[in-house]
Amino acid sequence: MTDTASSPRRASMRDWLSDPNPRSPLQARLHQSWRMWRKLRRNGSALLGLAILMVIVFAAIFAPLLATHNIYAQDLGDRLALPSAEHWLGTDELGRDIYSRLLYGARITLYIASLTAIIAAPIGLLVGTVSGYFGGWVDTVLMRVTEIFLAFPSLVLALAFVSALGPGINNAIIAISLTAWPPIARLARAETMIIRRSDYIAAVRLQGASALRIIMRHVVPMCLPSVVARVTLNMAGIILSAAGLGFLGLGAQPPSPEWGAMLSSARQYILSNGYVAAAPGMAILLTSVAFNLVGDGLRDVLDPRHE
Repeated sequence: MTDTASSPRRASMRDWLSDPNPRSPLQARLHQSWRMWRKLRRNGSALLGLAILMVIVFAAIFAPLLATHNIYAQDLGDRLALPSAEHWLGTDELGRDIYSRLLYGARITLYIASLTAIIAAPIGLLVGTVSGYFGGWVDTVLMRVTEIFLAFPSLVLALAFVSALGPGINNAIIAISLTAWPPIARLARAETMIIRRSDYIAAVRLQGASALRIIMRHVVPMCLPSVVARVTLNMAGIILSAAGLGFLGLGAQPPSPEWGAMLSSARQYILSNGYVAAAPGMAILLTSVAFNLVGDGLRDVLDPRHE
């Protein structure tokens, strides 16, 4: 009886969400989200990437509950132990449990990637929208600065910045953020140059709205979908940059269980005990691939040309 009553309720909710003529702003927003979810659901690779990311986020959040050993406890008598029931992924050169360190390393990796995106995305969005809206000498100055950053490989530029700032996670985040915003700025500028010629922008300008209001209230929201997709795609590069800095000893410092640092300490055992390096290497690979798959799916969902 309960299932029979709930079926019409679910059907009516589905009809309300899929109604092409929304009767309220809330229904319009939910209708748009419903359409985006249906498009994303048809993308198998994006769902696979989303599932992998959910597993990684779950492992990072519940690392204290899922870990089987203290990540800093050393046992030199059990160093380089093979995977077993006691140590699921074996132990490293100091006898520390690799599985437990991998879980806590997910926290550091997601922290670096998330904070870098939070810093780089607004900078790139602001520079791109201001440059594209005003044009002229403002566009010339901002784009020349952007091109200077784009002229260098991102990892090389990050190495230069973190060498000047000093090793550490926070300095690595700042260094990677300074290299991550230029592609976002270029994308936002291209979007803004199209949007500023729209009729509704001309109407808002005729009503006396200031340039700042037009940019913040009308241009930025229109650029956000493309920027979100771009940032998601950039996450893989951010993770690889963070791992590269950690591998070179300029990111997270020992005994932190950051994946790049774990890979660095395990590189001398790759030929004799390959599993020590395989675990953090596979973690970096899976996380990067997952972000790329989700980013591709979001790009198709948020792009109105992909219907």
